[in-house]
Amino acid sequence: MVSVNDIRTQFLEYFGRHGHAIRPSGPLVPRNDPTLMFTNAGMVPFKDYFTGRAKPSSPRAVTSQKCVRAGGKHNDLDNVGYTARHHTFFEMLGNFSFGDYFKEMAIELAWKLVTEEFGLDKERLLVTVYAEDEEAFSLWRKIAGLAEDKVIRIGTSDNFWQMGDTGPCGPCSEIFYDHGADIPGGPPGSFNEDGDRFIEIWNLVFMQFEQVAGGERHDLPRPSIDTGMGLERIAAVLQGVHDNYDIDLFRHLIEAVEGATRAKATPQNRASHRVIADHLRATSFLIADGVLPSNDGRGYVLRRIMRRAMRHAHLLGASEPVIYGLVPVLIREMGQAYPELIRAEALITETIRLEESRFQRTLSRGLSLLEDATGSLHQGDMLDGETAFKLYDTYGFPLDLTQDALKARGIGVDLAGFTDAMERQREEARASWAGSGEAATEEVYLALKEEHGATEFLGYTTESAEAAVLALVREGQKAETLSAGESGAVIVNQTPFYGESGGQVGDTGTIRSEDGGVFRVSDTQKKADGLFVHLGEMVEGSLSPSVAVRMEVDSGRRTSVRANHSATHLLHKALRDTLGLHVAQKGSLVAPDRLRFDFSHPKPVGEDEVRLVEDRANAVILQDAPVSTRLMDRDAAIKAGAMALFGEKYGDEVRVVSMGSEPGEDGETRDYSVELCGGTHVRATGEIGLVKVVGESAVAAGVRRLEALTGEAARRYLAEQDRRVKELAGRLKVRPEELVERVEGLVEERRRLERELTEAKKQLAMGGGKGGAEPVLEIGAFKVMARMVEGVALKDLRGLVDEGKQTLGSGIVAIVGVADGKAGLAVGVTSDLTEKFNAIDLVRLGSEVLGGKGGGGRPDMAQAGGPDGSRAEAALAAITSRVEELAA
Repeated sequence: MVSVNDIRTQFLEYFGRHGHAIRPSGPLVPRNDPTLMFTNAGMVPFKDYFTGRAKPSSPRAVTSQKCVRAGGKHNDLDNVGYTARHHTFFEMLGNFSFGDYFKEMAIELAWKLVTEEFGLDKERLLVTVYAEDEEAFSLWRKIAGLAEDKVIRIGTSDNFWQMGDTGPCGPCSEIFYDHGADIPGGPPGSFNEDGDRFIEIWNLVFMQFEQVAGGERHDLPRPSIDTGMGLERIAAVLQGVHDNYDIDLFRHLIEAVEGATRAKATPQNRASHRVIADHLRATSFLIADGVLPSNDGRGYVLRRIMRRAMRHAHLLGASEPVIYGLVPVLIREMGQAYPELIRAEALITETIRLEESRFQRTLSRGLSLLEDATGSLHQGDMLDGETAFKLYDTYGFPLDLTQDALKARGIGVDLAGFTDAMERQREEARASWAGSGEAATEEVYLALKEEHGATEFLGYTTESAEAAVLALVREGQKAETLSAGESGAVIVNQTPFYGESGGQVGDTGTIRSEDGGVFRVSDTQKKADGLFVHLGEMVEGSLSPSVAVRMEVDSGRRTSVRANHSATHLLHKALRDTLGLHVAQKGSLVAPDRLRFDFSHPKPVGEDEVRLVEDRANAVILQDAPVSTRLMDRDAAIKAGAMALFGEKYGDEVRVVSMGSEPGEDGETRDYSVELCGGTHVRATGEIGLVKVVGESAVAAGVRRLEALTGEAARRYLAEQDRRVKELAGRLKVRPEELVERVEGLVEERRRLERELTEAKKQLAMGGGKGGAEPVLEIGAFKVMARMVEGVALKDLRGLVDEGKQTLGSGIVAIVGVADGKAGLAVGVTSDLTEKFNAIDLVRLGSEVLGGKGGGGRPDMAQAGGPDGSRAEAALAAITSRVEELAA
């Protein structure tokens, strides 16, 4: 039997032999269509080629595109498990011509594939064409040799495809397979066409017109082809089964579900097995493409899918998490075709396990509370909305689970009452928020968050994306437009721009509209708990709400920020390894040109310690180890050793970023750095390049700061340091490696010369006085030395006084030093005279004459100063007069 993997490969290789570039599947989060929640068709990644906004590298392409239809306009979620062909996740096989071949070759390639390559019986095939497409009708008759009754004209929009109200469009042609007369249903276009006998297996879209405003259509200068064949549907045909869930892929997954739940699939529980198998695929692929469960946007749809599967596992009797254990089975089936599953296996497994554990608690508690609340209700009754809201708001029990649990009993839920209760809570939150701090200036963002919900952040996996403008803000108020020259804020539904948080600065870049509007983003901030606000200036044209825009992050700046952010994690771990486990982050700045990391430590970090921190961080950088991300329960993550970043707000679910490796105490290799972090990071540590600490300083008592550079900035810094070293070595005429020894010699020589010079100046100064005063005065029985000196540093006056006291043996010494118009004064009294003369009193007297205040010291030695050096002789005279008074 041909397998699903064989069919996928056969399809791709067939078109590859016919000149088509085999392209990998695009992501499930569309980057070029803000109107879509998920990629839901094979042409979505190629939209820009069809609209002419981008030029393909090859005019022909073929893909197996992963698709999800579980939210928004294309929502199959509630049907999954109960029909033969509904899925949340499916693969769309498709071949594409971007202005190359058209209808004739498209029909010929399709017919040969299904009849010759796949070997389908021609008698079981029929096709439809748009009623007005005579060309396609004739080509099918000519190429396939089909009878007229096997080419069915359909006059409705089912056979005319449009990208939107305007843009490329064209007629379709569908290939149907007849599963046999034993299956109820009629051919397309008949009254009973909704039966399951005739199943569409391939849709060929002939993109030949452009729809313009007003309803007119013009011929496209280069018509194109877009086709879509559901892999699961064609696999059912080729494997001889009628039900998609009977193909080999689903059989293997359902067998794994049976083993995990210990519940064999029976007609009574078959839907539960199918739901789990289908939702496992959707969940795993969405997580691999960067979507994580949350309460908004895509994350909310993912959570609904996951919890629906978990609810059905509960119905099968599973009382413990089981779905996360099915991930290896899925990877065995699909990992070769989609290696992103293999790369993200740890993240997928941990995310599902965490969500299952939380759901088990929610389900158990919620069902018990629901039973208490509805014990008196009977079939046909309604649960009041207030109670349903309390279950949701207080206990985390979702509304759809409440409805699902009550459906079997025939009990409904008062949805209007539920909505009223939710709105009352919002009003109370708004009133509470409006009364706090800076709320008055930012209330507009809270209102926008309530109106539009949280912004979907795409920046973990891309730096560019399409988005829809939801609102504009100018001067603190909502605005209908932003025009060239005006500054303001742009709010969109999804963004690759990171909003400042956790020490990482906000992204910059450009937002462009299709009509030429250019908004330059100078900063991105997070407001109102999840609303990303793009601040900047309109530099060209204008922007209005509802327009589609292209968002481009400044890639070079983001790359530098990522490197600096990852480097802070490595420095944090290296500091703990070097200084001790008391080190904890106390703040950080992650900018494109530098990083700053504040941490607890009681004393300066020595040069040798800084060098060791650098060495340890750079050793991990040289590992070029992948940087991995997992979603975990916050408490479990911290218990497992993940470090929390200072100032970061964490929910129950956290992103755990791991990088590098080191040997553990048990000899096993373990992750080097493991931290809770919501920021963006390098893909591998080698992208950091290197880290160089350029500063260590104090921030506050017990808090130190490291400043560092990475990558190109670090290289330039080291290159400049090297240039300076070589220049200095050249001037000193030594080799660079001899520079330290030479400088130390010069420093010591300078110190010696300074000592000698000081001594010479002191000797010169003490060699004679100025102003005609005798060097030593005899006042009664006491000797007084009073001198004014110049050219002697004021700090050396005490030394001159001590020398003067030694010369006198017994007496009073007063010396005034004059420098730059100011004066310093020192007075000394030999120890035998301190009972009669006090140096402090004498110095204060002299200082007053010099224009100073006070002075201090001991009775035998005191110092003071004053701003008026011209009064030096007067100060000495005043001191001498006071000695005369005291000597009398």
